[in-house]
Amino acid sequence: MMWRALSADWLKIRGKGLWFLVFLGPIGLLAMQGLNFGLRYDYLTQQYRADLWGGLLSNVADFVPVALYLGGTLICSMMANVEHQMSSWKQLLALPISRTSVFMAKLLLCLLLLTVSCLLLAAGTVGLGVILGFQSQPIPYAKVLQIGFASYAAALPVISLQLWFSLSSRNQTFPVSVGITLSLLSIFSLFLSEWVPLSWPALAWSAPRPWLFSGAGLLLGLLILLPGSIHFARKDVD
Repeated sequence: MMWRALSADWLKIRGKGLWFLVFLGPIGLLAMQGLNFGLRYDYLTQQYRADLWGGLLSNVADFVPVALYLGGTLICSMMANVEHQMSSWKQLLALPISRTSVFMAKLLLCLLLLTVSCLLLAAGTVGLGVILGFQSQPIPYAKVLQIGFASYAAALPVISLQLWFSLSSRNQTFPVSVGITLSLLSIFSLFLSEWVPLSWPALAWSAPRPWLFSGAGLLLGLLILLPGSIHFARKDVD
């Protein structure tokens, strides 16, 4: 049943601007770093001459948590708004599909869209490094994948929370405001304790044992999904 709901959701997002958002995040981030290295090429290549790829990845990584939180917030909100604007919740939930399946289908679609963004970021980062002439050094493919996907796993608690808020609220002002606030706060995440989940996407790149924070994000994200799905299953819809 969940796959039927997922295929229906996949059709609903066509022409809703979600794919534009999926591409905008990684392209915008890479364009910013392209401009950064383009304007300061001699200085930065001299600074990172021992590890050009590491220098590029560290500059990209600084903005990945913000992009993940903001992108996750907007994707969850826009996806939920498709149902809210069409007032189609009653028709959807009247179908012979459990509410839990509907909730999980929305979650899977959100995660798939963010996965595409992370893949674009990884591929675009390699492309940017080649354009900048860094191919004289070996491309660290594992690090390139880590920059997006390790932080993505660590950001799942906030993404799960945003999905819960977005699906539960007809007015998207509150969930979007929360997401934007968390995105801005994540800029200062390195000053926060490692026990604060908001800092985990940054630590999933920079910490000595980054896998701990990716694993913690996956676990807490799953724990948040449980009350979220229960609340959605029991909530009255308009």
